[in-house]
Amino acid sequence: MNATIIALAGYISWALLLLVFLAVYRTVLVMNKERLPNAFKADGSDSPEFGQRIARAQLNCSESFVVTGGVMLLALATGSSAITDPLAYYLLAARLGQSIVHLASTSVLAVQIRFALFLAQIAISGYWLVMLFSKFAG
Repeated sequence: MNATIIALAGYISWALLLLVFLAVYRTVLVMNKERLPNAFKADGSDSPEFGQRIARAQLNCSESFVVTGGVMLLALATGSSAITDPLAYYLLAARLGQSIVHLASTSVLAVQIRFALFLAQIAISGYWLVMLFSKFAG
């Protein structure tokens, strides 16, 4: 397996783990009779603060997948993973870091760190996309 496949599988696994974490969190609230099963807003805005952070971290991960995962899939589908391999682990690390910081805190510093990690992912994805376009633009 190359770095792009591993990073893509890691990204998907992380998104799934966050989703399971959110489901377990909400199940605990229901089991403790703190919330009815049908009383959760999809965005988590009606949950306690930590529940909101879990929901947002999971949604951020899913929302970003369209770009970051899409570019990795495009590279794999076109046999161009040589473009994405060198930075694939950095992108995954930035994604994990963004989510972990999101779960840990909402302080001003934490938000700035999250934003920097988000920008790193966007910069890497943008670079990859430019490289893929230049490869196939001929």
